[in-house]
Amino acid sequence: MSHYTGPLLTRTTAEALLAARTAGATEWSGSLDLGRSTDAAQLHLDAWRWRGERYAYPPALKDRSIHYWDGAEFAPAARYSGALIKLVPTEWGAPTFEIDGIKMLPTSKESPLDDARRKVALVEPHGNVVLDTCGGLGYFAACCLDAGAARIHSFEKNPDVLWLRTLNPWSPDPEAAEHGGRLQLVHADVAQAIAQLADASVDALLHDPPRFGIAGELYSLAFYRQLARVLRRGGRLFHYTGSPNKLTSGRDVPREVAKRLELAGFKAQLALDGVLATRR
Repeated sequence: MSHYTGPLLTRTTAEALLAARTAGATEWSGSLDLGRSTDAAQLHLDAWRWRGERYAYPPALKDRSIHYWDGAEFAPAARYSGALIKLVPTEWGAPTFEIDGIKMLPTSKESPLDDARRKVALVEPHGNVVLDTCGGLGYFAACCLDAGAARIHSFEKNPDVLWLRTLNPWSPDPEAAEHGGRLQLVHADVAQAIAQLADASVDALLHDPPRFGIAGELYSLAFYRQLARVLRRGGRLFHYTGSPNKLTSGRDVPREVAKRLELAGFKAQLALDGVLATRR
């Protein structure tokens, strides 16, 4: 799917456009791509123009939502197909996304891209082939590209998440010329697709699965053995687990994961909000 190139509005941005028009301004300057760039929009009484295209002024937009131009109006970047999946703005520019109101990326203390960058650095992607098991919005892949990874194999199971990626200017486009074909994004369930990868075919691995209650198979010993099979000896894996409350869940998920990875052929230790492991 090609990436969307039109404007993206949050409630704050839309209100700023309308306030500028009300004040009699003929031009408004700001970001219409979630902080990726700053540009000017020309303001008229009945519409506004940006990068040569005409857009209607939006009515009051929803808070905590991102809106894109669907050809007729500004619509929320959200879909419902068994679960409500939506892009959610952050103060950092790069958005997060939610599934049924549950935030999928940490954003309380830093940008989700900066969070991803710290985790990616742990697996030392420069010059290496990286497996990104659960691509999400593509922030791990973006950081791997920036760090000089030779190639990234990324899988994403959910078609609605893939659609959100086409709207998000912070998500890397596999077809963008500047990436030189280094990012391969596949719509597939990595739990099955990993069987098609050759032994020791990747140098580094990033595993950011949904929580255990949704995708328990991606925390299983059988799957971890597949990860060990495709990762070369000495290769690094970062496994995001989050920090579920042991008092309410009764479980220590990070330590459970570390023990299971040890059984699968890794040397594992707790790191950041997950587990860092090296293939023995």
